[in-house]
Amino acid sequence: MKEARTVFAELAAELATVGRLFYGRGWVLGTSGNFSAVASREPLRLAITASGVDKGTLAVEQILEIDGAAQVVAGAGQPSAETLLHLSVVRLRGAGAVLHTHSIWSNIVSGASREGVAIEGHEMLKGLAGIATHEHREWLPVIDNSQDMPELAQTVERRLREHPQTHGFLLRRHGLYTWGRDLAEARRHVEILEFLLEVTGRTGTHR
Repeated sequence: MKEARTVFAELAAELATVGRLFYGRGWVLGTSGNFSAVASREPLRLAITASGVDKGTLAVEQILEIDGAAQVVAGAGQPSAETLLHLSVVRLRGAGAVLHTHSIWSNIVSGASREGVAIEGHEMLKGLAGIATHEHREWLPVIDNSQDMPELAQTVERRLREHPQTHGFLLRRHGLYTWGRDLAEARRHVEILEFLLEVTGRTGTHR
């Protein structure tokens, strides 16, 4: 078993790499977006990006360690304002990592959709965990954005319970949340869903 500090250090380095990669793809420009990965389950500890940091130059020192109550255990700075959403996804989905992007297409598609976005018939859907055919229909709930994080976290939890098979959700005119059993799977889900959101937006099938 690796020591806890070693696990955290490795996750912090991976999250920093993901941030710079996603910035390069235009998915987390400026200080937008936030990322987390589970460092331990008992007790619950997350490695998570600090608030207000530029993802294009994201460094290991800008990754904090928090507990299950969203309190900082180690690191300098404040955790993302949306930390409660990460904790909700980790608990409800058993996720090992949660990634949140602010792409142009997620903003456009979520702003033009009502309750959610249905995506089906695309080969890229097979990149989502557990999906073996392009005939799959993926439903991404769209949730109205709010600055009241406890209330928003409750809404997210309710919608995730309503749609237990979904691989992500959209905050309206805000961005995409997705997750995976580990950071590699979560990163793949971002790539798949961002591709599909762009296709959906460009073809107008979200209206």
